[in-house]
Amino acid sequence: MKAILALEDGVWFEGRSFTGDGEAGGEVIFNTGMTGYQEILTDPSYRHQLVCMTYPLIGNYGINFEDVESNRIQVSGFIIKENCPYPSNWRKKKSLAEYLKEHNVIGIEGIDTRALTRHIRIKGAMRGFISTKELDPKKVVEKARSIPKMEGLNLVDDVTTSTPYLWTDKGPKEVNLEEKFCWEGEGPRVVVYDFGVKWNILRLLKKEGLEVLVVPASFPASKLKDLSPDGVFLSNGPGDPAALDHILNNISEFIYDYPIGGICLGHQLLGLALGGKSYKLKFGHHGVNHPVKDLKTTKVEITSQNHGFCVDISGLDHLKITHINLNDNTLEGFVHKKRPIMAVQYHPESAPGPHDSRYFFNRFAQMVRTGEINF
Repeated sequence: MKAILALEDGVWFEGRSFTGDGEAGGEVIFNTGMTGYQEILTDPSYRHQLVCMTYPLIGNYGINFEDVESNRIQVSGFIIKENCPYPSNWRKKKSLAEYLKEHNVIGIEGIDTRALTRHIRIKGAMRGFISTKELDPKKVVEKARSIPKMEGLNLVDDVTTSTPYLWTDKGPKEVNLEEKFCWEGEGPRVVVYDFGVKWNILRLLKKEGLEVLVVPASFPASKLKDLSPDGVFLSNGPGDPAALDHILNNISEFIYDYPIGGICLGHQLLGLALGGKSYKLKFGHHGVNHPVKDLKTTKVEITSQNHGFCVDISGLDHLKITHINLNDNTLEGFVHKKRPIMAVQYHPESAPGPHDSRYFFNRFAQMVRTGEINF
């Protein structure tokens, strides 16, 4: 089925839908991963985005029930060079096309993804629209221009959990915090604020021996004390951190009361709450091959990343930069000099991606146990 992908600057591509009739709009970004499309599709950080995969053949190992990062597909649309209609893998339960159709997410193939990626790399991430219903490129361009820009968007409310849950070895277990709540294990207790949390973050926190309770993004600071946590974790998520004033105000109420860690959007929110400023990156960092330098060890890690915004903490004497991006020298991690607060911009849970940065979870667990940070 013929489909048009149009960008807000007037550039358009003709391809074909491999998921049937449909339309979708969002910010067009590219991801450099050769594998991991299932994790990318279900990562809440990709909300309101049309994701273009730079690797030419996608779908060859199908879809399984294990490699998901949330309970649904989160991307608005999926852009690839070629879909594999006959996947082969011992864990495969269905094809990529079947999976997208089940979630009413449009997939487009047959376009020059190299040309699209190069265009975004030069011009920057921009709004786009995919349609099989409207095939006049000029009209599809107008549809792209009518979509809200990412700046100023609160997307956390779209992806956060509606009910609290404990993370167990078998996955999420809903709990009712209005009744008497009891932690199930004996490990240090961590409350995770869900701004769009990836499940592999929860898996790795649990692997460190922590008891993990996930709460909605709007969970009030006044109720944290009743849960008796030993630490707080701020998760990844989509959208503009500067648009989340209500969340920032909430964080400010408990920021010095517990050891706190953050990843991605959680990193940005901690940076803003501590006095920093955020700004939009030209085309963002999306992929599994971004070099990051640990300033303490001087080691270089190859990291998985997915963010369109960055935080500037220059001039803040109470914070110490711990990691920088070697492609553009942007901030990738910081700690508080006197308080047990640590955060990284990249994704150490690596789903998908290399495992170079998974030590982050051990450092966070040690900080929760001791109340001190070793940096």
